[in-house]
Amino acid sequence: MRFVRIWVVRLSVIIIASIVLLGARVAAAGPASDQLKSAVDRVIKVLDDPSYKGEEKKTQRRAAVRKIANEIFDFPEVARRSLGRHWQPLNEKQREEFTALFSDLLERSYVSKIETYGGEKIAYASERVDGEVATVPTRIITKSGTEVPVDYRMQKSGERWLVYDVNIEGVSLVSNYRTQFNKIIQTQSYNELINKLKTKQDELEVDTKKSTKK
Repeated sequence: MRFVRIWVVRLSVIIIASIVLLGARVAAAGPASDQLKSAVDRVIKVLDDPSYKGEEKKTQRRAAVRKIANEIFDFPEVARRSLGRHWQPLNEKQREEFTALFSDLLERSYVSKIETYGGEKIAYASERVDGEVATVPTRIITKSGTEVPVDYRMQKSGERWLVYDVNIEGVSLVSNYRTQFNKIIQTQSYNELINKLKTKQDELEVDTKKSTKK
């Protein structure tokens, strides 16, 4: 399942980019970057909270982080965009099923990778806003001094700005998913894509239970 492996690699970069925002200096703050940073501050607070420390608290800790992730990432929108042209022919029940499966896998990957943070820093550039859409450009600065550009694409939903795509070194996460999903649907079928997502969900569920029992 090549597309699942790519999820993990790219999502790891996103997690690192996200959780280091607390120590970042914002060049030109704005509503989108402010809301992104606010959510990340809360993630940091959870990770630093003694009541969430330790292996025995992993389930509670990850649940708390997952809740925050749901408030800043528009997972249903990521799902819709990632399916691309194959979204339109689906009926409402199929859309709900795909969104639930895809969102769950993204959330689980987000939470499981968040503990990979290793002290990286991040720098902000001025956010760009075009109506209801905003881009928040950042650069991850590793301990070795290497810089990795990561742009957060956000759209306004009521009074909130939500992330719907992340561009890492010029590669869109949504576009990456869309290419892989399209290939699976064209060479196999949409139902096979759903089966793959369900299989991966089951694998993550088993891994979570094993981790909890340790």
